[in-house]
Amino acid sequence: MDLTGAILTNHALGQMNRRNLDPERVRAILANPDEVRDVRAGRVVVHGMDSKRLLRIFVDVDRETPAVVTVYRTSKVDK
Repeated sequence: MDLTGAILTNHALGQMNRRNLDPERVRAILANPDEVRDVRAGRVVVHGMDSKRLLRIFVDVDRETPAVVTVYRTSKVDK
């Protein structure tokens, strides 16, 4: 699944700003994810490491251009 062209929604951009996450890092993970898992029909979560923490990127893929819904870092790598 190619997510390199995914758009960053206003909500995702706001959350990234609030959480001090670099959009370029998010795009790099979308281009080369460690893991992609289905959340539900039409939505996936993309995992990638950001320093020593896991970055979770939720993407709606049920549209013509995939859209990043939200992004956050977590220390719960086992999830």
